[in-house]
Amino acid sequence: MKYLVTGGAGFIGSHIVDRLLADGHRVRILDNFSTGKRENLPTTENRVEIIEGDISHFDTVLKAMDGTDAVFHQAAIASVPATIRDPLASARVNYLGTVNILEAARQAAARRVVFASSAAVYGDLPELPKQEDMPVKPLSPYAADKLASEEACRIYHHLYGLETVCLRYFNVFGPRQDPSSPYSGVISIFSDSLASGRQVLIYGDGEQTRDFVYVSDLVEANIKAATSKTAPGNAINIATGTTLSVNKLLKTICKIRGQAFNPEYKPGRQGDIRHSCADIRMAREYLGWEPATGFEEGLRKLFDH
Repeated sequence: MKYLVTGGAGFIGSHIVDRLLADGHRVRILDNFSTGKRENLPTTENRVEIIEGDISHFDTVLKAMDGTDAVFHQAAIASVPATIRDPLASARVNYLGTVNILEAARQAAARRVVFASSAAVYGDLPELPKQEDMPVKPLSPYAADKLASEEACRIYHHLYGLETVCLRYFNVFGPRQDPSSPYSGVISIFSDSLASGRQVLIYGDGEQTRDFVYVSDLVEANIKAATSKTAPGNAINIATGTTLSVNKLLKTICKIRGQAFNPEYKPGRQGDIRHSCADIRMAREYLGWEPATGFEEGLRKLFDH
């Protein structure tokens, strides 16, 4: 088949590209390279086509969509602080960019759109674990635009018959997560600080908890979402169903690296969520998916890389 991957040069998108190629498919990548890296992409593979462009430009999206069977929509401004600083840019890319993808898919008769949503849509409501039918409370433009994009996916599925699946990513980690980027996850930032001898900074008291999922498991969920007969029309959590505090996370990294646990604590950041943990029963039921990589195993794979 021929797949389009938006944000295909980024952390998660490039891993999806690798998996699609390994499975024998042809891949078209749409990326503006604002955060994606060309070195994440295969250079000698003739089944890959790269279009440099922005999802906020409909004509570019329509061109990229031509002839594709399905889309993995990963492109986004993924930094909560960046969207707080510039909510208009967030709306243009994270919401209107998604509508561009959906409309181009409809016009080009693509079969399915798998959309990268976020656990951020749940906000800080205290009920745990997070279930897909719970109330939502976005705390940032990023989260609001992800939720609005989910609604757009639902509408396109209902009105036009476009198969849409929204995957609510929790905290993803693994190789290619750039620690120098403001969009990076805490694991790559901590690891880079330890490796370079810099003081590790923790925002808040470190007792905030997260549900970390390894990138290869997330890719498997995307692949299953592209083919599942029961998934279209749904938003589905992708996580492990277990939690780890930021303090425990850093202690585990320090143990693996043989370094001392000595963080500096800073005030918490606006828009940050205190606790996050997923109920993954829908992923099991609708995707037949189960996380396969334990947290410490994933960390060791990351450090080996």
